[in-house]
Amino acid sequence: MTEVVCLGILVADVWGKPINEWPERGRLSLVEEMGMGVGGCAANTGISLTKLGVATAAMGKVGDDGFGRFITSQLEAEGVDISGIGVDTDTGTSATMVMIDGEGERTFLHCIGANATVRPEELDMDLIASAKVFDFAGALVMPGFDGEPAASVLKAAQEAGVTTCMDTVWDATGRWMELLAPCLPYTDMFLPSFAEAVELTGESEVEKVAQVLLDAGVNTVALKLGEEGCYIRRGDEEVRLPAYEVEVVDGTGSGDAFVAGFIRGTLAGWDLEDVGRFANAVGAACVTGVGTTAGVRSFDETIEFLVEREGERWGELAASA
Repeated sequence: MTEVVCLGILVADVWGKPINEWPERGRLSLVEEMGMGVGGCAANTGISLTKLGVATAAMGKVGDDGFGRFITSQLEAEGVDISGIGVDTDTGTSATMVMIDGEGERTFLHCIGANATVRPEELDMDLIASAKVFDFAGALVMPGFDGEPAASVLKAAQEAGVTTCMDTVWDATGRWMELLAPCLPYTDMFLPSFAEAVELTGESEVEKVAQVLLDAGVNTVALKLGEEGCYIRRGDEEVRLPAYEVEVVDGTGSGDAFVAGFIRGTLAGWDLEDVGRFANAVGAACVTGVGTTAGVRSFDETIEFLVEREGERWGELAASA
């Protein structure tokens, strides 16, 4: 049985590192490493969830091209259910050029591609309704789905008794809350980066940012703070947790790994602080490998990491998950 459906952006990532400056126009520069991987919030979160032992389906669209076939084959190889992924014969697969500097910071060039053509009427609503969690992974860069269409699917999922989750991507069009506001009343868990949440709310302090989102209808807000960890708020319950110190190789996908960890902890029934610590641990593992999911560990390996950092209590928590 599928426990989580991740609907959202599916992207072919082409990455290079280290890239500390842009080449002179018309010139060639060398990098030490270059590769290709699966990216996009739905793919990253889906793969991370399967690594954590959660039966997961990805949902969205790819083009009828090499990038699209690469994405679906990689997802399938990782154990992700791809039955909900459609193929658009008129639009190419979404792709991103990821430029990673010597410190692991990422800069992107992105083509929206087939992600722009997802429509609610094309989705397998039975698959969504049968899941425990529906994750809208990649809001604000899906022009055919963002706004009211997405809100209608989140609402239908909630009405079917499914916990809803949403994550955002930087909105280069600047519409922000105009697009997202219809979705928030139907979002149980909202997990944006702090920078994105600032743009959405117009506030600059974590407490005020969270309050705006709660007032808009969200049940639980988890703000990803990068090196500073995370801030979580549900009603009057407030949790602020530091990030775990690890050797950073590549930060790509760490936010999506955090989301996967947050969902896994929620499915385990843990309290909010433990969910946050587990999510931080999954995100920390992610940055130790190159690419969006290579560093993500299994559930048992993540628990071992937490036992080393936090103590034996995590072994007991794992047994009850």
